[in-house]
Amino acid sequence: MRSRLLPIFVLVVSCASSRGEDSSAAAHFRKEIEPLLSNYCFDCHADGEKKGSVVFDEFKSDDVMLGSHSLWLGVLKNMRAGLMPPKKKSQPTAEEREKIEKWIKYEAFGIDPNAPDPGRVTVRRLNRIEYRNTIRDLTGCDFHSEVEFPPDDTGYGFDNIGDVLTISPILLEKYFTAAKTIVSEVVPTVSRVVPEMKIAGDRFHRENAGDEDGGRREPIRSLSYYEVGNVGTSQDVAHDGSYRVALELAVRGNFDFDPGTCRVVFKIDDREVMQREFGWHDFKTFRFDFDEQWKAGAHRFALTLEPLTPVEKKINSLSIQILSLTLRGPMDETLWTRPPHYDRFFTRDDPKTPELRRADASEALRKFATRAFRRRVDDSTVERLTALAESVYTQPGKSFETGVAHALVAVLASPRFLFRLEESAPGSESQPVAEVDEYSLASRLSYFLWSTMPDDELIRLAAAGELRKNLAVQVRRMTADPRANAMVRNFTGQWLQARDVDGISINSRVILARDKGEERENEERRRRIQELMAIPVEKRAPEEKEEMRLMFEQFRKRPQPLELDRELREAMQRETELFFTHIFREDRSVTELIDSDYTFLNEKLASLYGIPGVNGPEMRRVTLPPDSPRGGVLTQGSVLVVTSNPDRTSPVKRGLFVLDNFLGTPAPPPPANVPALEAAEKDFHGRQPTLRETLALHREKPLCAGCHDRMDPIGLAFENFNAMGMFRETERKQPIDTAGQLITGETFHGVRELKQILVKNHRLDFYRCLTEKMLTFAIGRGPEYYDVETIDRIVSRLEAEGGKFSALLNGIIESAPFQKQRTTATDIQIASP
Repeated sequence: MRSRLLPIFVLVVSCASSRGEDSSAAAHFRKEIEPLLSNYCFDCHADGEKKGSVVFDEFKSDDVMLGSHSLWLGVLKNMRAGLMPPKKKSQPTAEEREKIEKWIKYEAFGIDPNAPDPGRVTVRRLNRIEYRNTIRDLTGCDFHSEVEFPPDDTGYGFDNIGDVLTISPILLEKYFTAAKTIVSEVVPTVSRVVPEMKIAGDRFHRENAGDEDGGRREPIRSLSYYEVGNVGTSQDVAHDGSYRVALELAVRGNFDFDPGTCRVVFKIDDREVMQREFGWHDFKTFRFDFDEQWKAGAHRFALTLEPLTPVEKKINSLSIQILSLTLRGPMDETLWTRPPHYDRFFTRDDPKTPELRRADASEALRKFATRAFRRRVDDSTVERLTALAESVYTQPGKSFETGVAHALVAVLASPRFLFRLEESAPGSESQPVAEVDEYSLASRLSYFLWSTMPDDELIRLAAAGELRKNLAVQVRRMTADPRANAMVRNFTGQWLQARDVDGISINSRVILARDKGEERENEERRRRIQELMAIPVEKRAPEEKEEMRLMFEQFRKRPQPLELDRELREAMQRETELFFTHIFREDRSVTELIDSDYTFLNEKLASLYGIPGVNGPEMRRVTLPPDSPRGGVLTQGSVLVVTSNPDRTSPVKRGLFVLDNFLGTPAPPPPANVPALEAAEKDFHGRQPTLRETLALHREKPLCAGCHDRMDPIGLAFENFNAMGMFRETERKQPIDTAGQLITGETFHGVRELKQILVKNHRLDFYRCLTEKMLTFAIGRGPEYYDVETIDRIVSRLEAEGGKFSALLNGIIESAPFQKQRTTATDIQIASP
């Protein structure tokens, strides 16, 4: 197979567009489409009017008119969403809308409905999550790429977009350093080692517990300096011989000194082998080694702690922790074993002749590189890797395994590992569009559903050319696999921003004070304390001292506000992930993402939501009360928190979130130098306004009204939920008004009615938006004008199948952008992420 991979890290593949039918498309426009635009659009977008910088009567030529893809894509989206023409204007009929849609899709865009354009493909670097998962599955090493590598750039809301996954010289160095670290950690450099067994510290149990099972029933992790402690465990060995026992202990004390001392006695088979006194340490590890001659069978280990300091002198906690007990042996070389992970990288023990060494190195490297590169490796690559290994293991004192490990570093630092390089199916070189080969399809599937490399079954089917024939079976297998949770976690974490909830700053004290209308009282109290603190102590009057005392006393007695601690934030993120997982694995309608009668809670999150009857820390499915405003992801804590400000809610953020992520009609960025919303509060002359009142004043400015008329009604519908996700009825002691009207005309009273309107009237908008988001995540690029036909087909499938998640997932996997690629490289225009 001839490779078309250019020797660069980022390759943009496209095909030249032909427009042999331009004249007929232009003629059709003038005859059929321009009169419709004249009837419904020219009042605002022609004859000197250019609202939104859109003009329909100033095209300089037919080529310019037909090539204005961004313009026609905007027309298509706004018309479908009901935004244009505005509701107050006369509206085209369904037949007229369909006529305009078809002209845009099949003539202005030049889409062939029988052969949709798969679009361009940018070669993608593995992002940090994909790198970590791939390294784990390939080598068994859990490499913390999130710590070692800088954050990945994002485009279109996701961090797996090929256009932004660039590579810098510094990052390239980090990849090379990571490759050496990973190989040194997991690849053995000898073929035989002394057998080793590590017994975790929690295998020790109290001697008087009566356990006969090695202490699994009552593990003892630490022993206090101030209490007598007797713990023990046992372990069988299979052979007679010499053994080395290593005991690791740690002294755990507080930062502050404690006078405690104790004596520790360690026995092996009732024979004392160590006695030592310990004092205070903040944290220090101790290791003790013992050589033993053992017979095969069970051997007993016991540790006793004797306090040497009376408990009355105790200041802080101080304890001995048993970290581990390691047994190495027998030392007889005839009983040595292969090192851990040896079979993962080598086919047999160190071969003895140069010919066998070279053959074995070639076999091991071919096997590893095939998995690492995610496709069959050519002979010349294997030859180079084998020569690299040979150059090392032929040196004096170097083992065969050391040489192979050296070559494995080159594999992990190779662009063919770091980038997802794809090829077209064999025999398709002369075609402008072709299916990707089966190895590429295997990678697309595995990184979409698992965020990691293809497993052995996918590679086996791809090598046999049978993956496409078994595609449906493999998709069912892969979605049933726990690794598919990675798709849920990474997609929802970015689409719904659920993974950001842990880093959002939330001032619960200020938020709850705002809900109660106590902001000004608190501010006055802080101001008065600052005034009193500024007075030197010796100059404070007795009444001032008493005032300070009373104020501090009141402060101490105030109940602590509920905090969004780590456990609560984690529960919020888990709620969103489990909710999406339920829809995914149970093949439910995706409209439940907007509205449902259930969610997933534990006791702490249910308490925040005010839902009784949920006990315990485990997350579980909970049926919501009939009158609950919850249900769907929009009223989940994760979404409510990430769309809030640190000290209050943000109807603008919440409205924009719905427009962008559920309706697919995001508002443009705000103009420069827009004053903060709080600046408008001064116009209320001392009265604290609600956010609805402040936004109403803000919308009076013509520059702001256009966008805020779309965002604010949606965002205000969520005002019953404060910035922590708690339900409330009032803000600043005033009742909250959540009624509103969408720009498309529907009215609602509160979030429950809004969600019902979205499901009933804007279902297709949501299908289209969700399809665009998941397709972007799946193919690693943003949607383009030529993707309209692909997206429309998936939306039609969703509508026909009742919104089932499988219709969305299979529609994406079976689509042209997922299955195919262009084969001709040309200049293209890339939309901004």
